[in-house]
Amino acid sequence: MIYIYNRITDPYFNLASEEYILKEFKDDCFMLWRNEPSIIVGKNQNTLAEINLDYVKEHNIPVVRRLSGGGAVFHDLGNVNFTFIVNDDLNGFSDFRRFTQPIIDVLKKLSINAEFSGRNDITIDGKKISGNAQYYYKNRILHHGTLLVSSNMIDLSAALKVRPVKFEDKGVKSVSKRVTNINEHLKEPIDVEEFISLIMNDIREHTGGSGLYEFTDEDIRNIEKLKNEKYSTWEWSFGMSPDYNLKNEKKFLGGTLEVDLNVENGIIKDMKIYGDFFGKKDVKDIEEILKGVKHSESGVREALSSVDINEYFANISLENLIDVLF
Repeated sequence: MIYIYNRITDPYFNLASEEYILKEFKDDCFMLWRNEPSIIVGKNQNTLAEINLDYVKEHNIPVVRRLSGGGAVFHDLGNVNFTFIVNDDLNGFSDFRRFTQPIIDVLKKLSINAEFSGRNDITIDGKKISGNAQYYYKNRILHHGTLLVSSNMIDLSAALKVRPVKFEDKGVKSVSKRVTNINEHLKEPIDVEEFISLIMNDIREHTGGSGLYEFTDEDIRNIEKLKNEKYSTWEWSFGMSPDYNLKNEKKFLGGTLEVDLNVENGIIKDMKIYGDFFGKKDVKDIEEILKGVKHSESGVREALSSVDINEYFANISLENLIDVLF
């Protein structure tokens, strides 16, 4: 087994590194890594339906889609991520206990009574400290999980708290659960680096491993390429969302503005604008302009860059319109 402590904290790079190891390495691998504050959404989720977009924009939080299914999670430097990538057949795909038990065993050495719970969680006294997910590729299983050591619970809650917007889609929804930090269950808090060393040493001891593998310059170039071409793109993290319908309504100085839009593959396919606002021109013009446009703030801004919004919505700004479109 190859052992990696990846000290890079760029979430785009780190998600790309998992795919690179999965597809380009031949050996089994165990990796520990952390991300700067970020939101990681499951492969089958509608990204906009999982995040508090206002909070994400205000705090410049990266949002990245991962290869595996499951729900959205918040990462920060107080959270440790672990990844097992092993050669196996599909029969072992649903065996989450196989990969979580070594982590539970480490926690028991800290006198923490952690246990596997439900479909894919590790809990302490019924509170979640770890969510896990898996992905299968050509007889290789990628299993990864989170470990909340000293995460900022306020950020975690706020970043994933969706605004009161109604999404109708087939995307997998995250389930809200009570969470807790590992440090809250220790007599004395453990430093994150110390915790990482404890896990790595224990895993290596039980799997017969020796030294740590360092990414080569070639590895880093290839991971950066995958990051730039896939993981850091709007097309992957937002455009890959399942088709959905968004309905939203807000009241502004110029009146109430309501939108109803259908989005397919991240593109606005159809939309209607309603409300008690006043305008010189017919809003059908705006509806037609936005058809075929990416359902992203930058896409909408670019499409409407030459339009005088006040001609269509008296006392309602472009910012107001964008606010109701997301």
